Parts: sequence; structure tokens; C-alpha cells
Amino acid sequence: MKDLKQLSEAARVTEAWEDYIITKYGENKSSKETTAFRDYSNALETQPTVAAFYKENHEKQTLAHVLAMTEKYQSLDKAYLGVWEVLEILDGLVDESDPDTQMSQTVHALQSAEAARRDGQPRWMILVALIHDLGKYLYFEGEQQWTVVGDTFPVGCQFSNKIVHPEYFVRNPDYNHPIYSTKYGIYEPHCGLERVHLSYGHDTYLAMVCQNYLPAEALYIIRHHSFYACHTEGSYDWLLNEHDVEMMKWVKIFNQYDLYSKAEKEPNTEELKPYYQELIAEFFPEKIRW
Repeated sequence: MKDLKQLSEAARVTEAWEDYIITKYGENKSSKETTAFRDYSNALETQPTVAAFYKENHEKQTLAHVLAMTEKYQSLDKAYLGVWEVLEILDGLVDESDPDTQMSQTVHALQSAEAARRDGQPRWMILVALIHDLGKYLYFEGEQQWTVVGDTFPVGCQFSNKIVHPEYFVRNPDYNHPIYSTKYGIYEPHCGLERVHLSYGHDTYLAMVCQNYLPAEALYIIRHHSFYACHTEGSYDWLLNEHDVEMMKWVKIFNQYDLYSKAEKEPNTEELKPYYQELIAEFFPEKIRW
């Protein structure tokens, strides 16, 4: 095991890492300034729907809720659908938690995938960029957006002030729990994120759906791409083990395609459809369990 201080430092997003991303994978190519993305500072005034979403999300995402949702969906017996089919279904969803776009999930998926494709990323990474949000299918199974979309965070331990709108946690039943409100809660230092219960949503669900089809790096990105408090703010580094430190670099590479592609022009779905259907078929059968 590496020195714990080294693990902690390696888990943080540093200026050196950002320079590396720009050098190896190119600068943010969108027309929107990088600092303008994920700006929640004036959400109450400018985007009340986003603020209302996080208020409900933070009040209701408890350890008990996460365990109940995991039990509800782990059997994957809700539907039997193709990957592109679910992508088309998601065209009817606009994410209430996202301050950067009002486009449909299908448009966002193709924007992300095309950005990764232009940069010459591996085909599995292009596929992840396309499908990373397909877990939002939960919404069409009747789940409310507060337990489908938005940033994820650990439950069963103290909520970090680096999570978006941390002030809304005060009404969460776990906020003053004698164990769940402590720094380590139910976890051991550097236990590894595979042992951590993250707030339930599309990330956890899709990673479970795809577990038999994609490489480990792809599944790790899918499960943790919304864990911004960790991979962007450097919080919860005490949970990471060596495997997480190594894998988190893929999340950071992927993040530029998830985030910065949102300001690009709307893609032509019908024109791109054959390419992405062929890519999907490399990894998935015609239909899978959801």
C-alpha cells in the first residue's frame, strides 16, 4: 500500500493534471468558457428548478433509501431493451439538475460521443460517452428525478461541504445520525469506492446494467462520473484505495467530454445513427436486461 498521504494527493485534481489533459487531449473546444460550466452560485435566482432539485435530492438521499433502491433494481427485471432503443426513449427527458443545457439526453449523448471520437479516444471510451447517462431510464420506470439525476455522493458518512448546495443536507435524516454524521461513518479509511454506498441514481444503476458487457475502466467511469465532490473537488480522498487512484484518471479524462461538449451544436441523429449502432453492437447483444 502506498503512503496514505500520497494516495490523498494523487486523488486530487491539480493544476498539473489539468495541464496534462490539455496537452494530451486538447483544450476545451466549446464556445463557452470552462469556468462557466457547473456554476451553481446563483441558482436560486437564475435557475430555481436546479436549486429545487438539489434541495429535494439532499433531503431524501439517505442510506436507507440507497439500500432500498439497490434492492429494488438489482435483479434487472424491469425491461428488456436495446441500448439505442433506450437512448431514443431518453429523448423525452431534460435533466432538472443540469445548469448547462436544456437539450434532451439524446443530444447530450451524441455531443459527448462525437467529442471523444474527434479526439481519437478508444472505441470503448466513445461508447461510454454515448451511453453514460442511459441509467436515467429509471425516470421512465416511474422514479422521480431527485433519485435519478444530479451529482452523487457517499451516504452513511458525513456529507462534504464540497457537494453542490451542501446547505440542503440539514434536513436529511442522516445529517445528525450518531454514526452516519461522522467523517468515517460506516466505512474504514481507504476502504475503496467499491465498498461505498453512493447516493442512488443513474450512475449506479447503469453500471449494474452494463456489468457483463464493458471493460473495468468503462464501468468505473459510468459509476463515478457524477461524483464531482471527489474527482473534481478532491473531497472524500480518504475513501480511495490504490485501485481508485489509478482508475480515477479515466473519469477525469472522460469528464471533459461529458461537460465541455454541451455548448457544441446539435448533432444530426439520423446521420450518426449507423455508426453508433455498429459501435454498440461491438459490445452489447441486441437487447439487454434493465
